[in-house]
Formats: sequence, C-alpha cells, structure tokens
Amino acid sequence: MISREICCRVLRKALSTGGDYAEIFAENTVNHSIHMISDRVDAIKDTNVAGAAVRVYKGLRSVMASTVDTSEEGLLACAEKAADALGEGTAPMDIVLKERSFGDIHPVKLYPVSVSNREKVAILKDGYFAAKEYAPAVRQVSGTLACVDHRIFVANSEGLLTADRSVRTRIAIEAVAELEGQTQTGRCSPGRKMGLEMFETVDPKQVGLKAAQQAVTMAGAGYCPAGVMPVAIENGFGGVIFHEACGHSLEASSVAYGRSQFAGKLGERIANPKVTAIDDGTIPNAWGSINIDDEGTPAGKNVLIEKGVLKSYMIDKFNGRRMGMASTGNARRQSYAYTPTSRMTNTYIAAGEDRNEDIIASMEYGLYARDMGGGSVNPVTGEFNFSVNEGYLVRNGKICEPVRGASLVGKGSDIIRNIDMVGTCMEMGQGMCGSSSGSVPTNVGQPLIRVSSITVGGR
Repeated sequence: MISREICCRVLRKALSTGGDYAEIFAENTVNHSIHMISDRVDAIKDTNVAGAAVRVYKGLRSVMASTVDTSEEGLLACAEKAADALGEGTAPMDIVLKERSFGDIHPVKLYPVSVSNREKVAILKDGYFAAKEYAPAVRQVSGTLACVDHRIFVANSEGLLTADRSVRTRIAIEAVAELEGQTQTGRCSPGRKMGLEMFETVDPKQVGLKAAQQAVTMAGAGYCPAGVMPVAIENGFGGVIFHEACGHSLEASSVAYGRSQFAGKLGERIANPKVTAIDDGTIPNAWGSINIDDEGTPAGKNVLIEKGVLKSYMIDKFNGRRMGMASTGNARRQSYAYTPTSRMTNTYIAAGEDRNEDIIASMEYGLYARDMGGGSVNPVTGEFNFSVNEGYLVRNGKICEPVRGASLVGKGSDIIRNIDMVGTCMEMGQGMCGSSSGSVPTNVGQPLIRVSSITVGGR
C-alpha cells in the first residue's frame, strides 16, 4: 500500500519529538451486503473504508492521528500531528524496514467480488423462504448476506513491514412468529473467515429453519420462573457467557490498569478444575481468526485458564508495556480510525469429559439454555446480565416445556467456579464484539456445560 521509503520518512517524522516507538496502520476494506424483507430484495450496499493512522509511544504515553489522505504529504502531516502532541524531544536514528510475510492459513476459494449478485441473492432467498414457509405462525422474516474483504498494512519503527488480507462471509436470518397474540423472534447467523464457499458446508435453508423454529417455539412458550437454580448452557453461542463475563476481564485493556476482577491473579486457581479456557486466533477459516493482529503481531493460541488456574491474559503492545509483558497477538481495531487495544479472537471453554445426557440427568430442577442472547458486563466487577433466546425447564433429569423471558444474572468470578460439568462436544457461534476499539468479529464457544447455581431472572 505504501512504499518502504515513504514509510521510513513518516516514521521518522512521528518520532521527531522523542517518541520511542511509532507505527503506521493502513487499510482498504470493501463491505458488501444484500438485505431482504417482505419477500423481496430491499437493499444492496457496497461501502469502502480506506485510510491510515500513525501512532506514537513515549514511555507510557500513546498518541494516534488518522487520515483519509494516504499520499506522502497526507501521511507526513498525520505523523506531525501525533509527534506534536507528545511535545519536544530528540530526533531518532535511521529506521530500517524489513518486509515480513506471516503466511495465510485461511484459504479463500470464492472471493465475494467474483460472484454475481444474482448468485448471492439466490443463496439469501434459500434461507429467507425456508424460514417464511416453516409454519403459518411465522409473520415476518428478514435476511442479510454480508461479505467483507479487509486489507491491512503495518509498518513500525522496530523494522516491521507487513500486510494481510481477510475475507469474511456471514448470513443472518431473523423470523418473527405469533401465537395467541404473543410474538417472539428467532435468529440464526453463522459466519466464517472465508468466501462464498462457506455455503458448501453451511446450508442457508437450515439457517432459515433454525431461526423460524426458535421463533415459533418461543411464541408458544410460557414465562420462565425466577430463582436460583442449576443451569445447563448449550454449546456454540452459549460461550458468550464466558466471553462477556470473564473474557473481557482477561484483556490487558482492563488488567493493565487494575480494572479487572482477575488482575494480579496469574498462577492462582480462579475456576473449577474442569474449566480450561482458550483464545485461539489461528483456527483455520474460523470467524474470529486472524493471520496477524492490527499491530502486525502473528496470531497465537493463548491458554487463558488451564484446569481452573489462570495462565495468561490477552495483551496488545501498549498495555503490555504497562504490564511488563509481551503482546499475545490480540491487538484489534474496527478500522484505522480506532486506536487498537487487546481484544478476543476465537475464545472458548475447551471440551471436557462429561456426557451430555449425564449433565441433563444430574438436574432435578433447573433451566436448559439452548440458545443465548446478548447481555452486558462490568469487567471491573464481572457482574453480568444475559438474556436466554431459547430456554426449557428441566425436571427430574429431563428437558421439558419451553420457557421465554429468562435471563442469567451473576458475577464472572462466581460462574467459572460454579461450572461443575463440561461436555465433550465443543462448538462455536459467531458474533460482533464492541469495545473501545470498535466492533470486531469474534467467535465464542464451549461444550454443553452445567453451572451448579446461578440466579435466573423471569416471572
């Protein structure tokens, strides 16, 4: 994107007031989406995000400036703004950039740009009409097919010069069902770090059917009773519990400032010995995977908790300075306009040894959360609140009638101690995680787990 010579001049300008580290981040991202509602294509959108940012460190100070002008003049002006914000200092020595390639373990067969809109619309229609025709109770369906082609370029004063390309594809079907005056919504939205070949293994019709089935089931359900009880949380997107309740508290952006429930606890037992939790950005073609992070550090497999013991955090370069620890390849940003910070990639509870049938059979009375919804968390205290999109009561070790309106309320440090059964089949679900550096694609995952005691909100 930017020549080596220009990068050197821009980095020197950025360091001209005494900074000890400088970085250029440039991107060119193409977003393509098709939306359907009311049995027709409602919109086809193409947007482009292109620009660059220059960031400078001086000890534990960090300044970033961004620009849409990626000419040499524009980049030098951007670097000067960042340098001026740091004050006066000594000019740096020469910078020698060495180009590095970290490879690509996420092959793409069908780049979205090479597939016609007609073909993409046909894929979306398969999912849309499968949901629409599922049952008379389905009153409304909407669907989106989204493709992203994301190219980045990183150069820094440590001599790194590298680039990467990420292609992601996702389909989302949402259905609204009505039964006896009660309406409920169901949603299914799988995604992968790959092109349109995703639909060789992901059937859009099954996506639509799952969304419609959930909506109809929940529309016919009674309200969930409230109370403290054991809860079995299904695999896949059930992992959002760990992501929100614990994962954010393991990011350096919280830990480095002591604003985390797990700060200063490396080597301590913080969870049930059955819990091993991992953040792994190297899973081939997984939604949250990366080749390099947005600072140019290669992705890695980072064991966060091993058999209940806290082993590591997720760290970016700047917060790593404060912690005296190296980056783990977790620096991420929505775009060049955001300052990168430590973020999750594919974060999951690893498979255990408990059989699913034994987990359910162990519950005399409780809740089976088949599909989780969104929620909120305070990373300092770990206190969270999550909705359950699809839930069922468990009686005498058997899954019984569906219930709606359930929520799970608790504290992250408590829930991971109360996970006392972990199933054998780990799956992942896809989401977009929002934080100070914007919205980034992340995978959440786990096997079926049992939380021995948690507060369930309901009626």
